[in-house]
Amino acid sequence: MDSSNQELLEAINMKMPFGKYAGSPLLKLPEPYLVWFKQNGFPDGKLGEQLALIYEVKRNGLENILMPLLNREYAKSIS
Repeated sequence: MDSSNQELLEAINMKMPFGKYAGSPLLKLPEPYLVWFKQNGFPDGKLGEQLALIYEVKRNGLENILMPLLNREYAKSIS
């Protein structure tokens, strides 16, 4: 698996570490929540990059295609 695929897989399965949706995989965050971050600024660092990636996934209607890659065991191991 190349690094871009690995990054996508990690972003899909990363759990939101704070806020109303803490503990939810980034792929399952509501689109309006991601739009808010887009308008107000994504957090610095890896989390911000992952949220921006998930924003683009949802903006382009790819969420359902990627949903099978959501792996609860993987999400636990990286949180």
